[in-house]
Amino acid sequence: MVALYITIDTEYEFGFTRHRGLSSREENFRRSIRCATAEGEVGIFHQMDVFDRHGLKAVFFVDPLPALLWGTRAIADIVEPILKRGHDVQLHLHTEWLELLGNANPLGSRTGANIKDFTRAEQVVLLETAIDLLMRAGAPRPVAFRAGNYGANDDTLRALAKVGLTHDTSHAPALAAGECAIGLGQEHRRPLRRHGVIEVPIGCIGDALGGLRHAQLTALSYREIVAALRHARGNDLNSFTVVSHSFELLCRQRTRINRIVQRRFAKVCEHVEQMEGVTTATYADCLPSPSRQPVPAPVLAPAPLLNGTRIVEQVVANALYGRNTVPHDDEGSGAEPMTVAKALRYLEIANRARIG
Repeated sequence: MVALYITIDTEYEFGFTRHRGLSSREENFRRSIRCATAEGEVGIFHQMDVFDRHGLKAVFFVDPLPALLWGTRAIADIVEPILKRGHDVQLHLHTEWLELLGNANPLGSRTGANIKDFTRAEQVVLLETAIDLLMRAGAPRPVAFRAGNYGANDDTLRALAKVGLTHDTSHAPALAAGECAIGLGQEHRRPLRRHGVIEVPIGCIGDALGGLRHAQLTALSYREIVAALRHARGNDLNSFTVVSHSFELLCRQRTRINRIVQRRFAKVCEHVEQMEGVTTATYADCLPSPSRQPVPAPVLAPAPLLNGTRIVEQVVANALYGRNTVPHDDEGSGAEPMTVAKALRYLEIANRARIG
């Protein structure tokens, strides 16, 4: 049985408030959490509707730091409905918010884009503050953490152990050039013990252009996600982690629904409900265990036709919903920019595979 962890990074948009001012809380909630548009809502309430329809459970990694700016209610408005619907709340943290906190900054004048930018002692203070804020908002004491931007390092793991958190899921094997500075590589794809906590890598698949592809809703097609789960089941992998965001079903400007990603999300949930040997899991009910296997977890092999169809879908989605005329890869994943030349290379490889 594969435990599928569907993880939703749930966060207010820092850049929006930095630009619009401290009075933007309600609009930020509407834009980044509820994701309300003239076409309807696709934020966490819509996502939970879909999960509940198919009997699935999800893990919402909630960033509580804005409570220092707006008060506990700003986070309770997120935490309470998640728990009421029977889903899991764990800890997320974007340290960018320190820039706006003034005297409320627990580190005085210290700021930084990622938690790894701080000393281990400072990280302990940030984590203790965040845990307290999350619990004041109504969440049970968290056991798991994911750094904002995946921007953790090995001192983060040591700090997590110090404050009593047992699991981290900031390591993304497919994002070698990303913000994560934990001393693990692409070969570390199974849960493992490190510096007193269990590191749970984010899932990935092989890519037709080489390397690995990140298991994020906007980074893989519906067919690739389903194929990755079948591969995990066929290779006796105990768990597989997929990442999404509270705002991920919106276009890049967060003003319209991205119908392609919305349909992808719905189809994945529908398929997982019917999939034998795969069940959704949460950190509250089923903690990932470190693997005893000494070899790297196998990944779904590159499949030019499978990968190529995703590129076609992605080009269309970016043309309809992207900010720029040149397509880009998934928002917020740390993946390298998508270029027209790269898209054409995918299609060329896929065509050669089809002919061969």
